[in-house]
Amino acid sequence: MKKLGLIGGTGPESTLMYYKELNSRIDKMTNGETMPDMVIESVDFRRAWSFVCNAEYDELADYLSEKVICLKSSGAEVISLTAGTMHIVYDQIVSKSGVDLVSIPRAVCDEVVYKGIKKVGLLGTIFTMEKDYMKKELISAGVEVVIPNEEERALVAKRILEELELGIVKESTLNEFNSIISRMRNEEGIEAIILGCTELPLLLNSDNCEVICLDSVDIHINKLIKLISE
Repeated sequence: MKKLGLIGGTGPESTLMYYKELNSRIDKMTNGETMPDMVIESVDFRRAWSFVCNAEYDELADYLSEKVICLKSSGAEVISLTAGTMHIVYDQIVSKSGVDLVSIPRAVCDEVVYKGIKKVGLLGTIFTMEKDYMKKELISAGVEVVIPNEEERALVAKRILEELELGIVKESTLNEFNSIISRMRNEEGIEAIILGCTELPLLLNSDNCEVICLDSVDIHINKLIKLISE
C-alpha cells in the first residue's frame, strides 16, 4: 500500500475526520490486517485563511507548496489537500511543487457524473460558493451548479467559520441549512447538494439532508483509498 501524505489543519476538525476514516476504512477493508502509512503536514489555519481572505494567492500557494514538498520528501506517494477552499490555488501548487495532487473538486465531479445528476447545489465557504474552483469541472461535464442567494451565502459562511471550524454543531444551524437546501430544491430544482467544505459533514449527512447529499470528504477519502491501494 502506498504512503499517503495530507496537508492538514485547514481546519483541524476535517483533518481528524480524514485521519480517523482512512484508518478505520482500510482496517475494515483488509479484515483487520492493514492500516495506512500516513504523514500529515499540519498548517497554521489562521495564516492560510488570512492569505485567502486577503487574496494573497501567491503567498498561499508558496506556503502550501512548501508543505507538499515536505510530504514528498518524507516518502508520500499519494498527496492531497484536506480542504476545499485551499483548492483556490490548486493549479499553482501543482506547478510549484511538481506534484499532481488528488483533487477534491475532480473527485466530486466524477461522482456527480457517475450518479447521472444534472443539477446540483453547492454549499461551502464564501470562496467555494462564489469562486469557480469547485464548479469548473462540473460545468465542463455539463452539470448545472446552483449556489445559495447572497443572504444565504453569508449565513452559510458565518456558520462554517464561527461554528463548524471549531467543532461546534448546532441543531439550529442544521435547520437553517436545510431551509436553504429546501428552497434551492423547490425554487431552482436542484437534485442534490454538494458539501463543498470539509467541515460540513459534521452537520449534514444522507440521513438528515433534504436532498441527495454529496459529502466531499467521503468521496475524496474513497478516491484516496483507491489510489493508495493500487
